[in-house]
Amino acid sequence: MHGSASHAHDVGLGAVLGSYCGRERIMAVCEVCGNDYALSFEVHTVDDSVHTFDSIECAAHKLAPICDNCGCKVLGHGLQAGGQFFCCAHCARAQGHAELADSA
Repeated sequence: MHGSASHAHDVGLGAVLGSYCGRERIMAVCEVCGNDYALSFEVHTVDDSVHTFDSIECAAHKLAPICDNCGCKVLGHGLQAGGQFFCCAHCARAQGHAELADSA
């Protein structure tokens, strides 16, 4: 096989993606699981804090709001009312916010 897909497989995806414009990437430690990973990434939040993660799962674990009714992580758009976060309109209604509706 020839082409970039086979090249990525031959040398390892990390070797292909691990450099950017000729510079080597610096490995960074995920602040949730502690994994030292060459393909880690940073998330910059609106309050100017910077977080480092090795996966979307770890980023969600740390940063996603929690539904104030059922306790699940709100990974979609969710709903907000009265300073509370909800994963869906059902949970919002359960907490007295009958005016909210899902926008699916």
